[in-house]
This record gives sequence, structure tokens and C-alpha cells, in this order.
Amino acid sequence: MRMIRLKTIVLAAGLALAGAGPAIAQQQTAAPTSASVANPATPAPAAAQPTDPLLSQDGAPTMAVTPGVGQPVDGKLGLQPQFSPNGRRAAHMHDVILMPIITAISVLVLVLLLWCVFRYRRAANPVPSRTSHNTVLEVFWTLAPVLILVIIAIPSIGLLQAQFKPAPDNAVTLKATGNQWYWTYEYPDLGDIQITSNILKEKDEVQPGERFRTDADGPKLLAVDNRVVLPVGVPIRLITTAADVIHSWAVPAFWIKLDAVPGRLNETSFTIDKPGLYFGQCSELCGANHAFMPIVVEAVPPAEFAAWVRAKGGKMPGDANAPSTAAPAQPGADVSDDTATPAPGTPPVESGTAAPPTTAQPATSNAPGSSKSEI
Repeated sequence: MRMIRLKTIVLAAGLALAGAGPAIAQQQTAAPTSASVANPATPAPAAAQPTDPLLSQDGAPTMAVTPGVGQPVDGKLGLQPQFSPNGRRAAHMHDVILMPIITAISVLVLVLLLWCVFRYRRAANPVPSRTSHNTVLEVFWTLAPVLILVIIAIPSIGLLQAQFKPAPDNAVTLKATGNQWYWTYEYPDLGDIQITSNILKEKDEVQPGERFRTDADGPKLLAVDNRVVLPVGVPIRLITTAADVIHSWAVPAFWIKLDAVPGRLNETSFTIDKPGLYFGQCSELCGANHAFMPIVVEAVPPAEFAAWVRAKGGKMPGDANAPSTAAPAQPGADVSDDTATPAPGTPPVESGTAAPPTTAQPATSNAPGSSKSEI
């Protein structure tokens, strides 16, 4: 009986040791791992470096939004603050010439109406006058409108001439193409730089992992995923066209509104006075999502703009192997420059029939690989 109990105790002890073996081995295996982590000689993994903001506009905005500058303000009357020479000139004409004239005419007409109502009412004038002509009054109300029109026409014609003055040779060319419903941009003089700009949706309108609008991006319905970058103090040659229907590229702070017509190139020029963010929208009814085609211009100093161009793979004028600085030829022009010459073996394409340039970025969504717009 004692032998049976002894064998049972020995067998139980053996089974206990067999079960504890893996646990002991696991502790012995885990110990070196902890020691190696604690060892200062073991190099720690390198932290991920932030993306250079010059390489892409998809990350955190490189320039903060200034409240009340370059965007509409709720409840405010008048024009937006202007940041271009033509804009300041137009705002001065509006505030100093047009508004006083309009106010004076409105007050004069109101006073004349009230005077006629009370002076020539039936109780005060039972016998109406039979006067049919008054030479003094007829001369006055003929000459007064003519003088008013002359006062308005002189500065207005000068402003129109300044707005459509051709850009100088050192201008930076920006080509804006309107699409349903987003904008694509090219810098023809600075290399193969193309930007596709889509509206940024709100947080509750995107799928998990997609980028959504924040206050740093701009106001609701005006923020975009890719901003247009332009230099300050350098003339800008703006060329607009469209791939489908008529659009309009408009930035009120620059006093710019230029239609984008399929098959045609419209051109104007402007100069930005101050660095900052400036917001605009498509201003031509272009379809169901017309209200979702915002424009954002990030104006930066020339040196920063040159660094951005080189980071994007372009070349500034004066760089080695820089592209031609000649402006793209207008459709139907008799003389075209080398930028409009097709490659050898390329069949001619009629104006308005060429397909828009394709980019790797989705056209109507903020999510990579998505091609369906759900605004």
C-alpha cells in the first residue's frame, strides 16, 4: 500500500514538473527580449519625418487663414478688401464715384416724387396747369444725365483698359481649366506642374480615413484640397478654358472674373500685393454642383514660390533646361510659339475637341481611388 502511494506521489510530481517546464522556458525566453529593449546600445526605430509642405498641398496647410481677408464676411456691406492694383482702383471708383452719384440721384428722385405728390395733389391744385413745355427743365434733364455719364465713363474706360492690359514678359502664366465640377491648373512656363483642386467636404460627409475640412483650410464650401500657389509682386497671366461647359474663374479680392469657355482661351492679368489666402468660386452656372467649385489662391513671396516650383519638379526661368516662357498661342493664331508645336507624328487636333489632361488624383472626391462625387 505504501509502495502504491509512493508511486502516485512520484507520478504527480513528474506531471507538475512537466507542466511548469513550458512556463519556465517562456520566462527564460522573454527575459533576453526585455533586456535587449532596455539596453541603451540598441538603436530605437527612427521617427517618421513630416512631409515637406513644398512637395504637396495635401498635408497640413502651410498658411493660416486670416479672418475677413480674401473671403466674404457675414453681415458686412461693401466690397471685399482688394489686394491687386486693379482691385484697389476699382474699389476707389465704386466708393468715391459710383456710390455718391447713385445716392445723389436716388435722393433727388425721391424728393421730386414727394414734392409732386404734395404740391400737385387735388386739394392743393384743383385746376391743373396746361403747361406742355419748359425749355429750362428740358435742357437740364437732358444735359444732367449726359454729364453724369461722362463723369462715370472717363475712369471706367481707364479701368477696363488696365484690366485687359497684356501681361509683361516676366509674368507667371497660370492656366485654369474648368470641369464638372472641379478645377485643374497648369503652369506652362514652369514645367510639367499640374494641380487638381477639389472642394473639401465636411467631417460628416466623408468616409473614415478621408480628409475633411478644418478651420485651418478655410470657410465651409470655400476650402479645397489643393491650393493654387502664386508669387506676390509678380504679374500673373491668367488663361482660362473649360473641358465641358462654360465656367468662370472668379476671386473677388483680386477683382478677377474671367469666363472659361470650351474650345477657347480667355486671358487677363493681375498682380497680388500681399501674401495670404484668397478664396473664390465658379461664377457661371455650370450644372448641378456649380456651388461646389471653390478657388483658393495661396500667395507667397517669390523666393518661396520658386522653391515650391522646384519641389514640384518644375523649373524657374533661368534654370538649366528651363521651359519656354512664351505664352500659349490663342486658337486660330497665325503665328504660334514652340509651346504650341505638336510633337512629330502627332495628328492635328481641332480646337475644343482635345481631351482634358489626366492626373493621378481623383477628380471629384478627396479619397484616393474614388471617382464618384457625393456632395
